[in-house]
Amino acid sequence: AILVGLDSKRRSAAMDGQESLSELNQLAESAGAKVVGYLTQKLERPTHTYLGKGKLEELSFLKDQVGANVIIFDDELSPTQQRNLEEVLKVKVIDRSALILDLFAQRAQTREGKLQVDLAQTEYLLPRLVGQWSHLERLGGGIGTRGPGETQIETDRRIIRTKIQRLKRELENVKKQRANYRQNRQKTGIPVVSLVGYTNAGKSTLLNSLTGADVIAENRMFSTLDPTTRKIHNPHGSPFLMTDTVGFIQKLPSTLVAAFMATLEELEEASLILHVVDVSHPKAEEHASVVNRLLKRLGHDKKSSILVLNKIDLVDQDSYSVDEYAEKLTRNGKNVDVIVISAEQKAGLANLIEVINEKLTDGKSDYSNLGEWVGVKTGNIE
Repeated sequence: AILVGLDSKRRSAAMDGQESLSELNQLAESAGAKVVGYLTQKLERPTHTYLGKGKLEELSFLKDQVGANVIIFDDELSPTQQRNLEEVLKVKVIDRSALILDLFAQRAQTREGKLQVDLAQTEYLLPRLVGQWSHLERLGGGIGTRGPGETQIETDRRIIRTKIQRLKRELENVKKQRANYRQNRQKTGIPVVSLVGYTNAGKSTLLNSLTGADVIAENRMFSTLDPTTRKIHNPHGSPFLMTDTVGFIQKLPSTLVAAFMATLEELEEASLILHVVDVSHPKAEEHASVVNRLLKRLGHDKKSSILVLNKIDLVDQDSYSVDEYAEKLTRNGKNVDVIVISAEQKAGLANLIEVINEKLTDGKSDYSNLGEWVGVKTGNIE
């Protein structure tokens, strides 16, 4: 694959063109692509072929030189741009949104996750129909369903819209089931702690370290997709449920946000949010801002929270100031408890549990021998 992006003043200062392309590279590799080339252009706004004429010719030449069979663009392409590019380049062209959707499709394991991905992909496909998907008739319709004089593209669109309505109905049923589960959990009086964070921040590793869960935790983007909830039996404080949610990312497709609203509703019942940040990442501050913005969009920015600075074992601590760094990452100047950990090394987890208990029980917990319970070392990481 060849990755293509624009670098312009219109981009957010939080993510310049090179950083965005670097993240696109991680997404592509996580999806199984082999990246063999890059191309960027300084351009204030995309053209009808996304790139200028000269850069498009350069891209076509590069494609032939490296033998690429797919070209991935960093921004969402309009249906017209995608068609124009494929006509010129004669290879498959996809954009960032399609790549993320494909990656999510690979990761979804539960019925709900698969439904959500299917809905997002179908909604993404609808405006991009150009009449060549006649095979979609197998999904529904067929003989007796085509109206008089109806064109093939109209048939395809009707089939797609019918599928979208069916998926929405199925997801609505799932949403009701999840609401029932949440009501049953609320009757038990057990508080819920939700993990949120940028993709690959280490949320699943933290859940595994604290609960012994077998959630997939790999050093790649979106290694887990479906939400996982585990009960923590804390002998030195109140038991609580911990839920791992899907990771956030820059420029998350709007169709995906809408489709995954049911999953993100797990945050509704959260008594406490753990915002996990990979402090070893050079763009950790920007990643934290992305998560904070989405939490605000979902109406959860006022919930009680703890900022968990993860992967501290990968940071040069001689030149590292936790206080200064935490001050940068705390949102809106609000006082937020900050805990430094290494989920992989199981360091600092006793301190984390202590603060969680303080938040959930108003400081009434007993923390004697807490370090022995979680089996980790507290204090500074050596």
